Amino acid sequence: MEISERAAQLTPSLTLSIDSKAKAMKAEGLDVCGFGAGEPDFDTPDHIKAAAIAALEGGFTKYTPSA
Repeated sequence: MEISERAAQLTPSLTLSIDSKAKAMKAEGLDVCGFGAGEPDFDTPDHIKAAAIAALEGGFTKYTPSA
């Protein structure tokens, strides 16, 4: 299979590159706080859930105004 010139110019995802580096550092025994890819290992705090529900019920369902 041949890859097009355009497809060949694509670069790896920066997010996945950062995540890979963080995993490698953790494997080396370093204490790393990764802010790359993945899901948090904690639930959303109740006050944030309540604020989101209130915003939805208040009709705040549109994009914010642009400059």
